[in-house]
Amino acid sequence: MAAGERGEAVKPLEFRIQRWAAWAPGFDAGEVGPVPMLLRRRVSPLGQQALRAAWSLPDSAQARMVFSSRHGEFGRTLSILDALIRRDGVSPADFTLSVHHALVGLLSIAQHNRQGHTAVAAGSESFCFGLMEAVACLADNPAEPVVLLHCDEPLPEPFGDHADGAEPPLAVALSLAAAGEGEGMSLTTAPAVADAPRAASHALDFLGFLRSGAAEATSAGERLQWCWRRHAAA
Repeated sequence: MAAGERGEAVKPLEFRIQRWAAWAPGFDAGEVGPVPMLLRRRVSPLGQQALRAAWSLPDSAQARMVFSSRHGEFGRTLSILDALIRRDGVSPADFTLSVHHALVGLLSIAQHNRQGHTAVAAGSESFCFGLMEAVACLADNPAEPVVLLHCDEPLPEPFGDHADGAEPPLAVALSLAAAGEGEGMSLTTAPAVADAPRAASHALDFLGFLRSGAAEATSAGERLQWCWRRHAAA
């Protein structure tokens, strides 16, 4: 159980957002760069958007990567299950890329990035726990930049009816640093409030906070309430 869940005071986790890129239907986050044809041909449409967002960050090839997603590319897993039911051969590409961290693995290979990566799946709060993991990486090694790559989409049928809230399709990449250029921020948590409406998408809430210029924003989750604050410019 986290300290915030026990009601104890939690020290803010501080970080800097140096650059970011995102994609979601109806969300204009600027132009993100293309990725090599080899990657575009091997991944799903959502995976392509995630890789394009990460590829557009200049320091992604030298940064430690944290990948977060609730479901990952679940369509590939479903394709494998359908093939097994039909007693057809399983697609080697679907099998290889069905692992949860396959996208960030492909990205690190394509960019010759040897800094390592971590994959996080934490239910509806996957983005927030992914951000917490990325900031923890900065605390462990402040000199090493970290890129958080998050993507998710609603579950396909017949699993859509079993999801406890469908996160809209989106992909976001954040370039984080412990110091230097960029906007200073902090993350704190508190116990979730019983019966309080939960955020439809913590990632979209965070993107809205980035674009708004607001001093702080809160996003209610299943286990924790997440609060992001901007630091006053020095």
